[in-house]
Amino acid sequence: MKNLLRSPLYWLLSVLLLIATACVAQPGSARSTYSGEIAAPDGRPVAGANVRLQIDGHTLQAISADDGGFLFSTRLHGPAAVQVRAAGFAPLRHGISRSQPVRLTLSLAAAWQRVVVTASKTPMALDQSANAVQVLSRRDLQHSASLTLADRLTQVTGFQLYRRSSTLVANPTAQGISLRGLGSTSASRTLVLADGVPLSDPFGGWVDWNQVPALAIQDVEVVSGGVSNLYGSGAIGGVVNIIERQPNAAAYAVDAGYAQENTPHISLLGAEVRGPWSGMAAADLLRTDGYIVVAPDARGPIDTRANVHYENGEIYLRRIFAPHALTFLRGNVLNEARGNGTPLQKNSTRFWRYSTGVDWTPARAGAFALRLFGSDENYFQTFSSVAASRASEALTRLQQVPTQQLGGSTQWTRALFSRWTLVAGADVDDVRATDFETPIQHGNPNGVSDTSARQRDTGVYAEAILQLPKWTVTGSLRGDNFRNLDAIQFMQTGSGPILVNRIPNRSEAIFSPKLGVVRRVDRFVTATGSAYRAFRSPTLNELYRGFQVGQEITLPNADLQSERATGWETGAEFTIPVWRTSARASYFWTEVNRPVTSLLVSATPTKIIQRRENLGQIRSRGVALAYRTEPLSWISVTGGYQYANATVTKFSQDPQLVGTWIPEVPHNTATMQARATKPRLGAAALLATVSGKEYDSDGNTYLLHGYFRLDAYVSHALGSRVDIYGSVNNLFNRSIETGRTPILTLGTPRMVGFGIRIHSPN
Repeated sequence: MKNLLRSPLYWLLSVLLLIATACVAQPGSARSTYSGEIAAPDGRPVAGANVRLQIDGHTLQAISADDGGFLFSTRLHGPAAVQVRAAGFAPLRHGISRSQPVRLTLSLAAAWQRVVVTASKTPMALDQSANAVQVLSRRDLQHSASLTLADRLTQVTGFQLYRRSSTLVANPTAQGISLRGLGSTSASRTLVLADGVPLSDPFGGWVDWNQVPALAIQDVEVVSGGVSNLYGSGAIGGVVNIIERQPNAAAYAVDAGYAQENTPHISLLGAEVRGPWSGMAAADLLRTDGYIVVAPDARGPIDTRANVHYENGEIYLRRIFAPHALTFLRGNVLNEARGNGTPLQKNSTRFWRYSTGVDWTPARAGAFALRLFGSDENYFQTFSSVAASRASEALTRLQQVPTQQLGGSTQWTRALFSRWTLVAGADVDDVRATDFETPIQHGNPNGVSDTSARQRDTGVYAEAILQLPKWTVTGSLRGDNFRNLDAIQFMQTGSGPILVNRIPNRSEAIFSPKLGVVRRVDRFVTATGSAYRAFRSPTLNELYRGFQVGQEITLPNADLQSERATGWETGAEFTIPVWRTSARASYFWTEVNRPVTSLLVSATPTKIIQRRENLGQIRSRGVALAYRTEPLSWISVTGGYQYANATVTKFSQDPQLVGTWIPEVPHNTATMQARATKPRLGAAALLATVSGKEYDSDGNTYLLHGYFRLDAYVSHALGSRVDIYGSVNNLFNRSIETGRTPILTLGTPRMVGFGIRIHSPN
């Protein structure tokens, strides 16, 4: 005991204990609680709302629980207020007193009051974002005559699928998307996410839009303009983020229907909540006999219907730990088979995708988010040579591509002094793939070409947001290290594999800054401006795999470099609260150096050969207008217009291409959706789409004429749990030119459909 009393460690611990006891005993150091619950206008609890407590110069954050409740426990004292933001509701600020729970009732958001997360990776009111953001709600998507998500997204002006094709019949490799007039090849210059996790194909960069079950989608946020500053490769034209539903209450839904071309479809959803546990399961099944895509004048005996059969499924589990933390696990599967328009041309995709994560908001430390994700995919396709008379075809190649993806991200968000918000994060995405090619000669396999490669993108980013009464300034910077690794080619023969080529590793260090400014001029007018750098690295598909669409064969190029973009936008947003009207007008200018495109190598009546190349420089500049108005409580009109002058500005290899239009990009596009909803009568919607002419080749030799299309949708409620609906796609049965390869192909003919929805009460 005496030795212990002489120990310096004993006396040090004693002093620390006395100090700690004194601190705890100080007046005013006891913890205070600030609590309450958040409700919708109809009284239902609002779960998942972002709640900020501002007190004594500090800001604490929490997420409302399933019952709408929130709780802060802190030693801070003084006047306090809470700010609440939730998707679909107007932001709310309200005073709060300690130990006196409050009930906060949110009001539905007008179009300009919506809270979005994609543009800045943190909740922000739409009218405070320097980015042009359009949000399609579940109702916007539901009141559409189209059956697939991508076709429904054509409501967004400037959003266009490669070759205008419907995803009901298009080969997955032709499902890249274009925003801001930047075009696409098989890969998109626009990144697609599902709740922040990459959804674009890890091997090819295209998007298989049938992955996410339709009933599992809550909203879709479309951000136009470069956002590589936060998301890295692929976000030159923008980002499409699919916001999935959360199981905040027990729910069920069944949507079953039938359309022309023998197209049955069914979607299912079920959700349950048990204390801190909640879960959701959803699935789709769709099949269609499709239609013959080749124009009638060019058809031959071998032309058959292009079609698709697919099933998908998703399971989501969530566990909430008090109001400050949650963890989740999501699994997703897809099985898809397509006929590509002839008896021998087919492809199939099978994959399963998973993600898991943790959201944690400790008091006074900000918000932390951790995500891990991965996928395992197997893609198979056949290729054939078609005779000039289109009377016969011969199998030329089999292709199989297994792909594995593994990635993760972490992010920290902190609000400081009620004016500043800081965001910092890091992410990594690792993709490994092997392309097995089997040439077919005279109906027999002739060896196997085996190309394996790996790609890894590692990025870190930081963002600072300053919010003043009339100004919002956002500055961010991201750095990426993009590497192509372990590329090796073998030829499989009867005697075993023979090494053909070992491709050297390559890496690029890329920096992507962005500055955005928003100035609120008055209650009705807000001015915006932004400038950015963005990039897209070539995919493994573009580097190492060739493909064929119709008679058009595209060869890979292992020497491709990343596309680099510089851009800026300026515009203004106008609001008229009396008419619930908002409009945003923007001028955009984007220049892309070394864009990856397909350059013509040779052409014959039966075969066109192209090779991927970095084509000098392209530039897209123009104006975009988006608007939404609700002149009456039961009528809404949304739409927009885009003029994009997208041309080649530099190409030393072939100067004649300078001044030509970027393939697959029209100068003029416009959309308008008018919708009327009456509880006793139901809903009716008309969607009009207008697109100018465009070209299907780099030399502007293959012209695709402009078109007008009108879709119609009606529904009627039979009580609170059953709806019946009908739709007509391409009401006037217009012939829409989708491609010239050089055979002319056409888009979706008129398709009439009907269905029934059974769901839990709204």
